[in-house]
Amino acid sequence: MGAAGQGLSTDEVQSIREALAAGRKPKVVFTASAGQIAGQVGQVVELTDPAVSDEFVVVRFGRDELPFSPADVAVAPRGAGRKAAEPQPEPQEQEQVQAAPAEPEFVLDRVPQQRREEPKVETVEAKPAARRPVKAVKPKGPAGLTVTLAYADGEWTVAAQQGSKSLAKPYVVKPAEALRMVALVDVPGVHEAVEQIMAAERAEAEQQAEKLRAELAEIEARLAELREAR
Repeated sequence: MGAAGQGLSTDEVQSIREALAAGRKPKVVFTASAGQIAGQVGQVVELTDPAVSDEFVVVRFGRDELPFSPADVAVAPRGAGRKAAEPQPEPQEQEQVQAAPAEPEFVLDRVPQQRREEPKVETVEAKPAARRPVKAVKPKGPAGLTVTLAYADGEWTVAAQQGSKSLAKPYVVKPAEALRMVALVDVPGVHEAVEQIMAAERAEAEQQAEKLRAELAEIEARLAELREAR
């Protein structure tokens, strides 16, 4: 059993927890670390979570229920908190008082009067309420940024958007620049699709160049004939 001044041990806290579970409210005495109420007796009514606060021993003292740490209280000794019975006069004294001669002017009342108990003023040191851990609020980050490289109608375009705000409207870039951008994406399927587009564009450009060369040869031959006709 813990002595006043030493606080509750781990085994005593467990014993109190089992007593509360059985419907009992164990008595404890306040130690010197409890302050002005040291030596007073209270009843444990609850054990809260010690992970939330060191003051998890809730003690009823008078009309208040306040949290304390295990160092503030100790297991009360048996009989603590009970009022001592007032001494009753001995039977012989009562007989002697009754046998005394009746002399009104000198009669002494030897029967002890009942003592009036003065109201006790209980001083309770206010304990700060256990603070619940405040969750840290994460600052809101910037909106997501989206850069889009697109191909349509024989042209490569790039656009940029942050959240719902458009940072850059689609603008045309050269195929070589588009190819360098795609090279940064390590996805084989994307590379193959771009290569197919580039190959198709090369084939179409070569056909147009061949056609233009043929047309240019006809024009130059016609021009040569016109010069000879002078």
